[in-house]
Amino acid sequence: MSDPRAEILGRIAQAIADAESTPVPRAYRRGGSLTPEERTQLFVERVADYRAEVRLVAQVEDAIAEVCAARGVRTLAIPPSLPWRPRDVELVEDHGLTAHELDQVDGALTGCSAAIAESGTIVLTAGPEEGRRALTLVPDLHICVVRESQICELLPEALDRIDPRRPITFVSGPSATSDIELSRVEGVHGPRTLIVRRAREEDS
Repeated sequence: MSDPRAEILGRIAQAIADAESTPVPRAYRRGGSLTPEERTQLFVERVADYRAEVRLVAQVEDAIAEVCAARGVRTLAIPPSLPWRPRDVELVEDHGLTAHELDQVDGALTGCSAAIAESGTIVLTAGPEEGRRALTLVPDLHICVVRESQICELLPEALDRIDPRRPITFVSGPSATSDIELSRVEGVHGPRTLIVRRAREEDS
C-alpha cells in the first residue's frame, strides 16, 4: 500500500506540471490622484474613523506637551534618536527596556516611516525615529508624529518608500479585537489610545 501523503503530493505535482501558466492581471492602482491637501484630509478622516485622535500642529514638541498635560502623562518611552523632546515630561530612552519596564511608563512617542491616506494606516519599520516594535505595543498610549510629506494616498506608494527587508508594522487605529462574542475590545495586543500629530514640514 502506498503512502497516502506521498500519493497526494504526487498528484499535486503532476497537476502543476500539466497546468498551463496563465499571466495574472495586475490592474490595481499603484499611484494616487489626490492633491497633497486632499491626501492629508483623507488621512485625517480615515484615522478618526478608527477612534484615534489626529491633529495638524505647527509646533510638535509643544503639542505633545499639551497632550501629556491633558492626559496626566508623566513618562514617555522614546527611541534614542527621536528628534522631538517635549518639555515637562520624563523621557525614557529605549536601550532594551523590558516588557515590565515598558509597562510602567505612561506612553510611547515615535515617528513613522510612512502613512497611507486611503486606509488611515501608519507604517513603522523600526527606524531611528520609531524604535523597536515592542516600544509601540506594550505602553497603553502611543503618540505618533507623521510629517505631511510622509502621507501617501495608496498602499503601493507607501511600500515603494520603505525597505522590505526591515520589520514592518501597519497600525490602523488603537489595538482592538471583536473575536469574543463580536464585542469590540480595545488594548488587547497594543496601545488602547493612539494620537497622531501631523507635523507641518517647516517643523519637521
